[in-house]
Amino acid sequence: MNRKIVAAAAAAITGAGLVTAIALTPSASAGQTTPAADQEIVAALSRDLKISPDQARTRLAGEQTAARADSALKTRLGSSYAGSWLDAAGTTLTVAVTDAALEGTVRAAGATPKTVARSAAQLDAAKLSLDAKGTSAPKSVPGWYVDAATNSIVVLANAGTEAAAKSWATASGVRADAVRVEASTESPVPLIDVIGGNAYTFGSGRCSIGFSVEGGFVTAGHCGTTGTRTSNPSGTVAGSSFPGNDYGWVRVDAGNTPRPLVNRYPGTVPVAGSQEAAIGASVCRSGSTTGWRCGTIQQKNASVNYPQGTVSGLTRTSACAEPGDSGGSWLAGDQAQGVTSGGSGNCSSGGTFYFQPISEILSVYSLRLVTSGSNPPSSTTTTPTNTTTSNPPTGTWAAGTTYAAGATVTYNGVSYRALQGHTAQTGWEPPNVPALWARS
Repeated sequence: MNRKIVAAAAAAITGAGLVTAIALTPSASAGQTTPAADQEIVAALSRDLKISPDQARTRLAGEQTAARADSALKTRLGSSYAGSWLDAAGTTLTVAVTDAALEGTVRAAGATPKTVARSAAQLDAAKLSLDAKGTSAPKSVPGWYVDAATNSIVVLANAGTEAAAKSWATASGVRADAVRVEASTESPVPLIDVIGGNAYTFGSGRCSIGFSVEGGFVTAGHCGTTGTRTSNPSGTVAGSSFPGNDYGWVRVDAGNTPRPLVNRYPGTVPVAGSQEAAIGASVCRSGSTTGWRCGTIQQKNASVNYPQGTVSGLTRTSACAEPGDSGGSWLAGDQAQGVTSGGSGNCSSGGTFYFQPISEILSVYSLRLVTSGSNPPSSTTTTPTNTTTSNPPTGTWAAGTTYAAGATVTYNGVSYRALQGHTAQTGWEPPNVPALWARS
């Protein structure tokens, strides 16, 4: 990261409470050591965004900086905050404001302001008017969302039905100059028959685990109503909301242990937290039908008009999915973003796809995300052990072995040192769990 830019941004945030365009130029380099999980993310981004590995590393580093800056600015700017987005390359974060008098302060900080007519709060309020009338939306309207970059509410409409979409929007109480109708070929449906990280089934249906939480896992709401029994892992849907929202969580039975991992097909990715990524940031999705796929976040606070009803508050993306991917995990780096809801298109022709942000799920049900930064969660059943217990043991890593802090092992020819005591499990191989192992 350019230190002058960082200093200018910090000064603007602290002194004037405003930064509007931050050039994100982290100093990632080809020679920099990258953890194994990060290397897989870089490879997937390089493949799906058609950029070089160095560009992917630079992008990831810049996006982490952007997420922290945007989080601070939302609080600092208050009612003048009007949304934010990254450019196509993911290198510049723009934050829109409604107070033109602050432009001089922004330029003095080395940034370029984007002054707009409507604040984020005003746009969100306008969209709520559409959400309230969602049941009366024409079937030719696949959805609507807040578009920060154009400072408007975009209503999607199938070709030839734009006038009907406009009439519905204005009849819902939204000012005509705040609405922009866009022709769309989308025809979104929930991706029910799918897996995200790992599969689970309910009745004759099949969906995917989104992220582990203490006591179970989160997933899509359309993957079972409250009280529905699940298998593999066995459990009960403890809460579910669909339509309106598309989230739910499953309380697993004794014998199932939530882990801070997402299936990368092959291998796993650790989950370190749930810092929200910015519009324009890269994002990757896990699903058993199409594997590990990446794209970018296009818009937030989108409403989708599914055949079963309207779902609001979704995030709109370009990362593809297909039936068999519902409920699955969305990650920005190692940060949980949400669970697969649905979309329009496929991984051959592309399309538009949506996820339910995880922050709302955790808040509504008072859940705690299981992350790689905390101690491994306690199993609800007796963990198989073997007699290979020493302090510290050495040799080749093996599941079922109890390792004390300081133990040294080899795995695929690489030497690792245990950072804390634990009993090894399948999926906890040293490269996959940096909270437990470090190269020695």
